[in-house]
Amino acid sequence: MTKLTKEHILQEISRKGRVKSSELAALFGVSRQYVSRVLSLLVKERRIIKVGSTRSAFYTTEEYLKKHKGLEHVSYTKTFVNKGLEEHVVFEMVRRNLHAIDTLPENIRSIVEYAFSEMLNNAIEHSQSAKIKVFVSVNATELTFTIDDFGIGVFRNIMRKRGLKSEIEAIQDLLKGKMTTAPKLHSGEGIFFTSKAGDEFLLDSYGHQFIANNVIKDLFVKKVKGQRQGTRVTFRINTHATYHLNDIFQRYTNIGEDSDYGFDKTEVHVWLYALGGVHISRSQARRVLSGLETFKVVVMDYDRIPTVGQAFADEVYRVFAHKRPDIEIQDIHMNEAVAFMVRRARKEAEKKK
Repeated sequence: MTKLTKEHILQEISRKGRVKSSELAALFGVSRQYVSRVLSLLVKERRIIKVGSTRSAFYTTEEYLKKHKGLEHVSYTKTFVNKGLEEHVVFEMVRRNLHAIDTLPENIRSIVEYAFSEMLNNAIEHSQSAKIKVFVSVNATELTFTIDDFGIGVFRNIMRKRGLKSEIEAIQDLLKGKMTTAPKLHSGEGIFFTSKAGDEFLLDSYGHQFIANNVIKDLFVKKVKGQRQGTRVTFRINTHATYHLNDIFQRYTNIGEDSDYGFDKTEVHVWLYALGGVHISRSQARRVLSGLETFKVVVMDYDRIPTVGQAFADEVYRVFAHKRPDIEIQDIHMNEAVAFMVRRARKEAEKKK
């Protein structure tokens, strides 16, 4: 029996181009476990590349992959035990096993690492799931990852911690940003920014699904068949996109004379609060305004809103504005009916100053 060394493996890869652990074990008469340990050391030293996972995995060099386009596997999946799990360690494991990530432009890599780490950290710390499954795939134009947990569910967790009545209310709060069930540990910005960083973002939990499609600039909330236990996060991004992660952050930073360059601007999609009826009540306005005290600029998006009532407009533009004169309220996508009620409320507020 010949003792297997790193140099033996490198020589064999140089001769054949690529090898499997089972082939090396048979050739040198050693166990696959021993072969795997030596191969792992070479991968960590970046002297070879592991392509694929489980029994289909093989080991080769970067030079060989460049000469044999299409040979590299484009996906990686693994289920982790959620005990002492760290998101940066998992991402490094994904990167080592999915060489295509290293070939992506720097701006895409940074967005993917941020989004993946934020979503995996949420699953680790909030899901109470014993196991977490990750899947990452890359093709010529798109990277997709999914993170599956089998725990309490993101919407149900927010409902319970914040005393909300429905999954819809949980989604409403999530989209404001800075909403977290563990304020001492998290700022609550992760889902907010991740939902805006790629082409598409999906949250799927216990029959409720939230979709942010940034290509067509629209949001969707729907019920889906089947009570899917836990939470599935799906993130997609075009690998040829030219924007940077900092562009996303700056969009929600109000840069003014007194700005500390923090996350202090948010958008409120008013139609989410109008699901199931015409948006007219003062109580609905209070739901819209809940939690917005931490921002300096609030953008009210009235897309898909046919009209608002006097009570709603009064609560937003007079009562809240009087209580928080330090918060600037901006309005977008108003039709004539909504604009009329907003202007009327603003004028009434000016009279009573």
